[in-house]
Amino acid sequence: MSIDLDRYGWSGGPVPTDGRLGRIVRVDRGECDVISADGRVRVISDSQRAQDLVAPATGDWVVVVEDPELGPVIGRILDRSNTVSRRDPSEAVVEQVLVANVDLVLIVHGLDRPLPPGRLERFLVVGWDSGAEVAVVLTKADRNEAAAVEVAAVVSALAPGVQVLTVGMGSGAPEGLREVAALMGPGRTVALLGESGAGKSTLVNALIGEDLLETGEVRSSDSRGRHTTVSRELLLRPAGGLLIDTPGIRAVGIWDAEESLARVFGDLEERAADCRFNDCAHHSEPDCAVLAEVAAGRVDVRRVVRYRALSSELAAQREREVDRSRRRAGGRRPRR
Repeated sequence: MSIDLDRYGWSGGPVPTDGRLGRIVRVDRGECDVISADGRVRVISDSQRAQDLVAPATGDWVVVVEDPELGPVIGRILDRSNTVSRRDPSEAVVEQVLVANVDLVLIVHGLDRPLPPGRLERFLVVGWDSGAEVAVVLTKADRNEAAAVEVAAVVSALAPGVQVLTVGMGSGAPEGLREVAALMGPGRTVALLGESGAGKSTLVNALIGEDLLETGEVRSSDSRGRHTTVSRELLLRPAGGLLIDTPGIRAVGIWDAEESLARVFGDLEERAADCRFNDCAHHSEPDCAVLAEVAAGRVDVRRVVRYRALSSELAAQREREVDRSRRRAGGRRPRR
């Protein structure tokens, strides 16, 4: 049985002739599952490559070749249209690609827990920095309708123009699921980001119409869930489109995302243009337009604190990258 790769998001461009075209649907240590026109195949791949080489990620389009001794292996990874990335939590200056070639990022939050604005802002930076569309889905709305309205208002205030959808995850067909499904379409890849226990796997199962992903109980003491999703797997939706559930993210380290940071904090960036100093840190400088907004009660000082923290994080990241490049060059400053 031949598989139509258009259903898996292939754009219809020239098909590589140096091997079998396929898309990675799951990555494990040293091996990947790839969907090709001939079906699903397990291939060898060095996922622990040197950091200056591209390691495979779920969603990648690849060329599979036959090795006389190893069997099917990934020959090369095709150019990516975009990636959803974060700073690797185990490394200081390493990008961790979560998924590749994504059309839409759904930031999923469960209404059985508070929504820290700082966490939402970080997820927005990660989502927008991918180049994909971004929407927010509030799950478990059936448990607290008042919270659904309140949190939706918070999201809209922090991210004007971002679509906010609410889904009730009770028995029967979840309320609001049709609106989420409308964001999908044939060949369209959707990645879900959120904390453990936010309802990502339950949402994926509902959209697919089958319990393909394991779901777990959430602790009543703090609304935390265990990591039922332990790998990123791309799933084909019978009605059209593809879904990638991701393990719950606790550490949302942003990566090289100045433009997306400016988008999330566009209001503060606009006011910062009126500061006396071009390099104003909005901390204690005289004639700071941002602090003037705080003093007037028009801007929450906590939002300014989060903005400063993220800006400092990116600045420190750039400095570490420069130091790392200099060490690789034997102590010499890298060429510009």
